[in-house]
Amino acid sequence: MFEQFITGNEGLVRASVFVTLFGILALSEWFRPRRPLTNKKSARWFTNWTIVVLDSLLVRLIFPVVAVGTALWATSNGYGLFNWLNMPFLPAAIISFIVLDFAIWLSHVASHKIPIFWKIHRMHHSDVDFDVSTALRFHPIEIVLSMLFKMAIVVAIGAPAISVILFEIVLNGAAMFNHSNLKLPLPVDRVVRLIFVTPDMHRVHHSIIHNETDSNYGFNFSFWDRLFGTYTDQPSKGHDDMTIGLPEWQNKNPTRLDWTLMVPFRK
Repeated sequence: MFEQFITGNEGLVRASVFVTLFGILALSEWFRPRRPLTNKKSARWFTNWTIVVLDSLLVRLIFPVVAVGTALWATSNGYGLFNWLNMPFLPAAIISFIVLDFAIWLSHVASHKIPIFWKIHRMHHSDVDFDVSTALRFHPIEIVLSMLFKMAIVVAIGAPAISVILFEIVLNGAAMFNHSNLKLPLPVDRVVRLIFVTPDMHRVHHSIIHNETDSNYGFNFSFWDRLFGTYTDQPSKGHDDMTIGLPEWQNKNPTRLDWTLMVPFRK
């Protein structure tokens, strides 16, 4: 019954959790900010929120069934590794969640290492501040490519639909959490980041310094970066003095919607 409700109301469930978590994190970082922002929120938040609305509309237009529909289709037709093996639901769901998380980590690394993907992904990194709205800032082209990749993984492994929905919810929530300007107590941060990515950990990835940007790729689990040698504990200049964004665009242009959407086509 629970699975039927979740899969039948996937869009409503995801949207409700998304808006609720965004509100909680926005209030939390306002009451307990990690570092001062360099620009007013109004222009940045208008741009970042408009982008996520455009992303959502585009995905629904191109992929009406999205990843969960792909999972239901694969299961009903017996496609994918877990369906071929007749793997019980619980281990298939748990393994699917972990595999999907690694796939997102791997695609994030590729978006930095492969030049054509970096031209698209750098729109996300062009944000000159780092707060919960930065988690919304992904170019529509990148969102479409990411959805195609996730759908391919879902079909290949035969992921159960409920695990795909839960993964999408957790991924969105984790991205908002680790992009937030929330100041966690340092002892809490040290413990949490043993398994999950914290704001202090992911902020390093948005540093203007290249070797720091080239680290801490995780969105949810932190151990992928430790396993593959891409983990950086702290920024070299400290969180208060580090510069966020890209060196070529340290101005107000990244706060503008028209400018931001054209980033993939800029030299």
